[in-house]
Amino acid sequence: MKQSSGEDRGSNLEPGKLFAKAVKLLAARPRSESEIRDRLSALAGESAVEACVLRLRELGFINDARFAVSYANHRTSTKLVGRSRVARELAAKRVSRPVIDAALDAVFSGLDEQALIDRAIEKRLRRQTPPLDRNGTKRLFDHLARLGFDRELIIRKVRALEAGAEALDRL
Repeated sequence: MKQSSGEDRGSNLEPGKLFAKAVKLLAARPRSESEIRDRLSALAGESAVEACVLRLRELGFINDARFAVSYANHRTSTKLVGRSRVARELAAKRVSRPVIDAALDAVFSGLDEQALIDRAIEKRLRRQTPPLDRNGTKRLFDHLARLGFDRELIIRKVRALEAGAEALDRL
């Protein structure tokens, strides 16, 4: 019994079935065009994948600009992440840089990043005590940096927290 490779099996997939598979993937969750291409390329040849992606684009099922804005809105509202973290995540999904920049401009123009970092700090401090020493301050700084907030904004907020802690100590 001869085993077929993924390329042999995929090249026999009918265009209608390939399109149905793509729609099913998109119904599960939004995906970038590159993600769809990757998933479909395991099932069919390059020309069939290209035709399917073109059809999906024509029908408006895949649109990287809309995907990027939706993804950025979702991430900033549910995870309290900053601009650079969302940019890294979108780049990992192979969305083009101009599309990422436009999406981030659209999302962060309506967002108060100061309030976002305040909420992230508040959430962190609910689980841990305020940073009272240098190591605690560094851990908070690193946490906020991993969340993708601007370095200067993090420094201002951490210094304000330290100043508030010192004022409480004097009482």
